[in-house]
Amino acid sequence: MEWKVRAIRGATTVSDNSVAAMTDAVNELLDEIEAHNQFDAEDIVCVFFTTTVDLDVMFPAAAARKRRGWNHVPLLDLQQMHVEGSLKRCIRILIQINTCSPQSAIVHRYLRQAHTLRPDLDIQFPIKSQ
Repeated sequence: MEWKVRAIRGATTVSDNSVAAMTDAVNELLDEIEAHNQFDAEDIVCVFFTTTVDLDVMFPAAAARKRRGWNHVPLLDLQQMHVEGSLKRCIRILIQINTCSPQSAIVHRYLRQAHTLRPDLDIQFPIKSQ
């Protein structure tokens, strides 16, 4: 099968603007995305994080960079465009990976209150075994 670059989307929310809450949320989201999509850090092309304006105590990439094998992954933090009435304390992610998997096999994860961003993807997926 041919290798292609595929994108994985996800998002989560945090209870408060603290380093501990943001670190936990980022790690939970990345754990879920990795478990459902079966890739290694070596497969990652790059990762983009966005945060809402009310999250300003840390960069989400700082938490990701501490993950095993992620020290050479290109990471970028951006501020999400503010839209009145939009979800607060939200961290969004876009991961680009090299994979042989078809687009239809990619599992996007929206956790906690972020499930409201993509209710069409709010399904329980069994974790793929390696």
